[in-house]
Amino acid sequence: MRLWHKTFYNNKPPLVLLHGWGFNADIFSSIIQTLSKDYELTLIDLPGHGRSEVVKGGLIQWANALMPLIPKDATLAGWSLGGLLAIQLSKKCLPKRLILLASNPCFVQKKGWQYGIDADNFVQFSNTLNSSLNTGLKNFVRLQSLNKTQLVLVNQAIKTYPANPIALNQGLDILLQTDLRQLLLTRKLPVEAILGKKDALVNAKIKAWYESNNIKTTLLNGGHLPFLQPEFLL
Repeated sequence: MRLWHKTFYNNKPPLVLLHGWGFNADIFSSIIQTLSKDYELTLIDLPGHGRSEVVKGGLIQWANALMPLIPKDATLAGWSLGGLLAIQLSKKCLPKRLILLASNPCFVQKKGWQYGIDADNFVQFSNTLNSSLNTGLKNFVRLQSLNKTQLVLVNQAIKTYPANPIALNQGLDILLQTDLRQLLLTRKLPVEAILGKKDALVNAKIKAWYESNNIKTTLLNGGHLPFLQPEFLL
């Protein structure tokens, strides 16, 4: 099993970026130069995504595969699905800081949790993906942003290194079944959230829940790609 990763060595504090479902680490290409001024940056393609091989199993197995690639005392920044992995990884790798980028500890609505996606809509999307991979991915890409320039970057990242269909289904299962609220709230480390005001996938109203649980939250303009906004900072 091989996971693609790259570190930009510079003897600065380590920062690991974990991308979201269907994408690869190239989605962060436009912010590498800026972040490298303050961090020793590590990029990883998630299992079955981009240049990485498929890993059998779900969230725990994916996190276990990522563990050897996480530097000691790193800041973990996870975007979307990558945020779930960052939370799970924080249980064992003891990061210095945890940053959730347009992410949610529980992506699907349930009793007492209104901040997720409607479960029926989620299942419908999953069925669309299984019947037509191209249609499903195109529909998903359209949800990322209303900014055409950002959508060009998103499409390029997917087309250059497409995800394995097996990993896409694994990722959907993780998003549908995972609830890490309790784990997140018991982390003994600084946690921050950065959200998009117009995010179609992670409702910006979750800001109230984050802040009620002492999680510093920043709300930026734009949609599901807050790290592409000019005001984005870590």
